[in-house]
Amino acid sequence: MTIKGRAFIVGAYEHPTRKAPDKSVMQLHAEAARGALEDAGLGKDDVDGYFCAGDAPGMGPLSVADYMNLRLRHMDSTDTGGSSYLVHVAHAAEAIAAGKCNVALITLAGRPRSEGMATGTAARQGSPGQPEVGFEFPYGLTVANGYAMAAMRHMHEFGTTSEQLAWVKVAASHHAQHNPNAMLREVVTVEQVLASPMVTTPLHRLDCCVISDGGGALVVTREEIARSLKRPLVRLIGAGESPKFSGGGFMDLTYTGARFSGAAAFAEAGVKPADIQYASIYDSFTITVVIQIEDLGFCEKGRGGAFVADGNLISGVGRLPFNTDGGGLCNNHPANRGGMTKVIEAVRQLRGEAHPKVQVPGCTLALAHGTGGLIATRHGSATLIMERI
Repeated sequence: MTIKGRAFIVGAYEHPTRKAPDKSVMQLHAEAARGALEDAGLGKDDVDGYFCAGDAPGMGPLSVADYMNLRLRHMDSTDTGGSSYLVHVAHAAEAIAAGKCNVALITLAGRPRSEGMATGTAARQGSPGQPEVGFEFPYGLTVANGYAMAAMRHMHEFGTTSEQLAWVKVAASHHAQHNPNAMLREVVTVEQVLASPMVTTPLHRLDCCVISDGGGALVVTREEIARSLKRPLVRLIGAGESPKFSGGGFMDLTYTGARFSGAAAFAEAGVKPADIQYASIYDSFTITVVIQIEDLGFCEKGRGGAFVADGNLISGVGRLPFNTDGGGLCNNHPANRGGMTKVIEAVRQLRGEAHPKVQVPGCTLALAHGTGGLIATRHGSATLIMERI
C-alpha cells in the first residue's frame, strides 16, 4: 500500500526538559501528547489511534493509553529502538489509508539521565532467549565500542579521519547555540573535539551523543482533517524501513540499514537525494551520521568523511543542513532513542518554524532518518520524506 500523500503531520512537540527527577515516564508521555495535540489544534478526544514503543512503561500502548484516558480503535507498539517513531509515522499513514484511524498520536518519553543509566558504556544485557547472547554477551559489547568498531573499519576501508568525524559535532554545536533547551550550547572546534577524552578508540567524548530525560510527540491525520486545521500542511510522501542483521558474524560494518530504507523512501516519494533541502540524521555518534549520509545517497560510499568536512552540514553554509536543533550530539537524546526529535525538527523546518538563524530558506522538502539498535550487530532503519504544500 502506497502512503504517498495519504497522511499529514499536523502536530509536533518536543518536551523542553532535559532532566526530570520530579516526573514519571507516564507524566512525560502525557505532557508530550498534550503539547503535540495543542500544536495541532486538536483535543484528546479526537485521537483514535495510538503508537508507542519500548520506552513506554507497563504494557506499552495499553498502559499509556489508559493513563491518558484515550478512546482508541487502533494501536501499534512496533519497537525498532530509536527508529521506532519514524516507523510509527509510516504505520500511522498506512492505518489512516486503510481507514483504521483518523487521528494518530505517537509519543516518546524517558528518564535515563535522572535514573543514572550508563547507556553508552555499560555492557548490553540480554535474555537467554535471544540467539545472539551466547556469542556476544561474554565479550561485554557496549553501545560505544560497537560504534567505535564501525568507525575503525570505515577508517581502514576509506581513510576516514577523526578530524572529519569531528566536523559532525562542530556542525551540531553551531546549531545548538540557538536552541535555548539544548544541553550543550557552546560552539566547539575540531581541535576541541579531538582534545576531549577518549571514550573508546577512535571516538572521543564529544563524538558521543548526550544522555537526557525528555520526550516528544507527533500527530498524524488524514488529509481532510489536516486541511481543516490552522497549521502549515506537511505531507508524508515517502517512507522506508529495513533491518540489518549480524549475519552470524559475517557482516560489513561500513554500511547500515539506511541503504535499504532510504532507497525505498526515495522511490516512493519520486525524488532524489539531491532534491532534499534539509535532513535530520540520527546522530548517536559522529560516525553514525557519516555512514548514514553515504547510505542515503547524499554521497558515494566512502566519501562521507569528506562530505561532512569544512562545515558542509551547517545551515546557511554547507550543502546539506542537518539537525538544526543540535541533534542528539548537543540538544537531547530522550529515552536513548533519538528518532522522534528527528521528525520534529524536520516538521519545524518545513513549517518555517525553526530558529531564524538555522531556518533553511524556502524549505519544502525534508528527510528524517532514524536508526535503532547497534550498527555493529543488528538494527532497524527507517526513513521518511516529507513536503510542505
